[in-house]
Amino acid sequence: MDFLKDLWLFIKERKNYWLAPMIIVLLLIGVLIVFGGGSAVAPFIYSIF
Repeated sequence: MDFLKDLWLFIKERKNYWLAPMIIVLLLIGVLIVFGGGSAVAPFIYSIF
């Protein structure tokens, strides 16, 4: 969690708020792939991509 805290402080300090939506989307896609890869929902997730 320190990485996310440091990343948020970097974005806030440098005023690069446009990076936040891209990082959130990448994290959501990563979580979707990790948790959906070993479940019965996997075929539906793969059809999205």
